[in-house]
Amino acid sequence: MMIGADALVGTLLAGGVDTVFANPGTSEMHLVSALDRQPGIRSVLALFEGVVTGAADGYARMTGRPAATLLHLGPGLANGLANLHNARKAGSPIINVVGDHATYHLAYDAPLTSDLDGIANTVSHWVGRARDAAAVSGLTARAIEAARSAPRQIATLILPADAAWSAAPAAIARPASPPGPTVDGAAIEEAARALRTRGSQAMLLLGGSAMRGDGARYAQAIAARAGCTIGAQGANARIERGAGLPLLSRIPFQVDQAVAWFAGTRLLVRIGAPVPVAFFAYPDKPSLLIPPDCEVVDGAPGSHDPLQSLQALAAALGVTARDLAPVAKPVRLAMPSGPLDHDGIARAIAATLPDNAIVVDESITTGRQIYPLTATSPRHDWLNNMGGSIGYGLPVALGAAVASPGRKLLAMIGDGSAFYTEQALWSMAREGLDITVVIFANRSYAILRNEWQKIGAGPAGERARDMLTLNRPDPDWVALARGHGMAGERVTDAEGLATALARRFASPGPGLIEAWM
Repeated sequence: MMIGADALVGTLLAGGVDTVFANPGTSEMHLVSALDRQPGIRSVLALFEGVVTGAADGYARMTGRPAATLLHLGPGLANGLANLHNARKAGSPIINVVGDHATYHLAYDAPLTSDLDGIANTVSHWVGRARDAAAVSGLTARAIEAARSAPRQIATLILPADAAWSAAPAAIARPASPPGPTVDGAAIEEAARALRTRGSQAMLLLGGSAMRGDGARYAQAIAARAGCTIGAQGANARIERGAGLPLLSRIPFQVDQAVAWFAGTRLLVRIGAPVPVAFFAYPDKPSLLIPPDCEVVDGAPGSHDPLQSLQALAAALGVTARDLAPVAKPVRLAMPSGPLDHDGIARAIAATLPDNAIVVDESITTGRQIYPLTATSPRHDWLNNMGGSIGYGLPVALGAAVASPGRKLLAMIGDGSAFYTEQALWSMAREGLDITVVIFANRSYAILRNEWQKIGAGPAGERARDMLTLNRPDPDWVALARGHGMAGERVTDAEGLATALARRFASPGPGLIEAWM
């Protein structure tokens, strides 16, 4: 006999969803049993729901396909909201499966009863609730279709326990195939006309899939033809870079620097990037980063694909494949020596980054020099935090590694950020993933110290300073790594970091390096 839980798992597989990141509870035990009966699906346990949802984000960024999450009731989903927020901003497709009390039990307001539908709606584009086992397969198919639609979405399916354990029809619903990527011809023509007219006063701003494949080369060719400048949004879901690809400068995080970066721009043609705004409001500083008189043209509106739109824009301007700059060979920086400052860290990473690596960047203040110095490193993917909610890096690294067997992964994490989701280390060790975690241990919330000054909050007293530091006691990330089941070591200078990175990249499996700053 097939039950509702079997119908859900069978429909996931029919829709091409073969990976589940899970933190189940009592209401999900029949789903765990159904996953156990289905050898075609991989289940990865995480010890906190924020790791579950962040891992699904990382998986989606590398595959373009949704993974499923398995979460326990409203509080379990609530624990995962921060990284679902980040995933939504990154445009990552995810299917949340959230167990709920049996339908007849909800009336008694048990301790874990909550407004689960309301919680789900805060981060989901689509929410469905199975009223009985007969509805499970059809709703699961609809969740898959919603997640795979353009633009990619977060779908949340709520499964009451009795819908999971009750008998279900044998038929499995087949999700419809998603439509292929599209281009808005009228928007492309408008962008081409604007660039021909405003050339030297124009900037081409890229985001989304325009940051992958040959996007940077097409952008460079467009700039050469139109006389415009090119740039990228400050944070990106995934950038393919290195190995001779043109360096795409990103919008600076600091408002004054960003305003100066856009100075003189009278036309902004955006392809996959939003209108640039400041991360926060600051006294006497603008919210919009572009000049007030800057015209904005969207070359890839709505659900249209940024990379194909960029290629169509190049064609409209007369760019051909012969105009694309040749791809140069990678150029390695020399192994560094000296103190473990920001420059030494950046040089150590640039000198050792393996070919075809994945870099997950939650380095916060420490890592701003790493991006430009790795421009000539071997080809790699670079993943940023799109939503700004701290604690994204370790979970996204977990999911990206599950999605990309055979590739080395470097996770660059500030110590303050790492504390939010350190449980991901355990899952990395359990799955034997090829991840090198570097913790930048400055024992402070350095980003918040900077923000304190910018926001004009006044002088910081002892209690305020205590809110911005991570000492008394100093964290020991080597001990934490070993406690989670992976090798750990501490380095204190640039040469030590480079040597440790080279050793880690030459070895399989997970490991952690604490860069003591």
